[in-house]
Amino acid sequence: MKKIRIGCGAGYAGDRIEPAVELAEKGNIQYLVFECLAERTIAIGQRQKKHNPDAGFNELLGARMRAVLPACLEKGIRIVTNMGSANPRAAAKLTAEIARSLGAKNLKIAIIEGDDVFEQVMQQDLLLDEQQKPVSQCGKKIVSANAYIGAEPMVQALANGADIVIAGRVSDPSLFLSIMMHEFQWAADDWAHLGKGTILGHLLECAGQITGGYFADPGYRYVPDLARLGFPIAEISADGDAVITKVEGSGGMVTPDTCKEQMLYEIHRPDEYKTPDVTADFSQVTFTQVGKDRVAVSGGTGRARPETLKVSVGYEDGFIGEGEMSYAGPGAVERGRLALDIVKERFAITAVQPQEVRFDLIGVDSLHGATLSRNSQPYEVRVRVAGRFETKAAAAVVGNEVEALYTNGPAGGGGAMKSVKEIVAMDSTYIPRNLVTTSIDYLEV
Repeated sequence: MKKIRIGCGAGYAGDRIEPAVELAEKGNIQYLVFECLAERTIAIGQRQKKHNPDAGFNELLGARMRAVLPACLEKGIRIVTNMGSANPRAAAKLTAEIARSLGAKNLKIAIIEGDDVFEQVMQQDLLLDEQQKPVSQCGKKIVSANAYIGAEPMVQALANGADIVIAGRVSDPSLFLSIMMHEFQWAADDWAHLGKGTILGHLLECAGQITGGYFADPGYRYVPDLARLGFPIAEISADGDAVITKVEGSGGMVTPDTCKEQMLYEIHRPDEYKTPDVTADFSQVTFTQVGKDRVAVSGGTGRARPETLKVSVGYEDGFIGEGEMSYAGPGAVERGRLALDIVKERFAITAVQPQEVRFDLIGVDSLHGATLSRNSQPYEVRVRVAGRFETKAAAAVVGNEVEALYTNGPAGGGGAMKSVKEIVAMDSTYIPRNLVTTSIDYLEV
């Protein structure tokens, strides 16, 4: 039975690059996938593109391509990625320039577009999921709307001979599923196989999380050599069953437990995982250790795909002003609490009115609040105040008040930090499929 080997070279926008190079050089893979797009990332990308028509794609795309292309060109490894973010065309142009500089010839780069549905969302005045209001009534400035598109345009690009496929807002598992659909000729309504392929895509999409990243817990769960964590490879058969593994000698591990944790990651209903391609059913999936760092996956399936596509909607949501200060030694907690009380009182005196505000003692109660954290007495603490405001000038007050604790607050404060960040918030909506039209273009090297 025909088998293919797919490696995942990145699980998020800023992921390490060396494991991808290791996959390309030593993984004996036919495909290398980079999953580099989060919901907020593409909204930020749209803003970057607005200011610079040549920007808006993953900022590490150039570094990744320079690192992996020599091995990929030599071995004929095809690349599929969503690093195009808000600007797949500019990402493809840079990739072509890098490929030419490396002496590449007869290279075909596919550009997948059509996920930008800003105009459609505004024209249809679609309902925002969390706010439960149409976009026209949400009271926010909408900056982006990108639909999660499925595998089909990438399948077509691969069938047309693309060596590198660069897309934007594609559903994460669809990046991997497109390769399986192309290689095994699975039809777009072959729900059982599409469900199995989607499960494999979901297992691979976070890269190092299935090889032991985010799994280690000293004293309970040991993961070897995390500093050289190897990224995953799926060895996939035409029936959709697979073995998850990694490059021999790389760090980390592949076990049924690491696979189970990844399978449940970001899953609400394992029997109803909705993607643009299929409604996958993870509920009967089994994992079996079949060798060192080799886990067999079987048992998934799927049903008909949803009639609508999820859309990530980005909107401007004001500014967060932040300030921090450290206190150490005996009485550090008490001095930290006094510092927070002073800032609270200063807000009242100067009529500072944040829309939201937090007063944290990092090391005491910043994560789980005062109830679960009671009786904690660390040797050192860090004061943190963060508030959300409508304007940048108003937000700047927070850091200034914390910094003023140097000479106006408790004894021994140090290491002040202050910042103001513009906030791009996210909501979701759902758009009928017939309102989303994807397109494919090609660059030749």
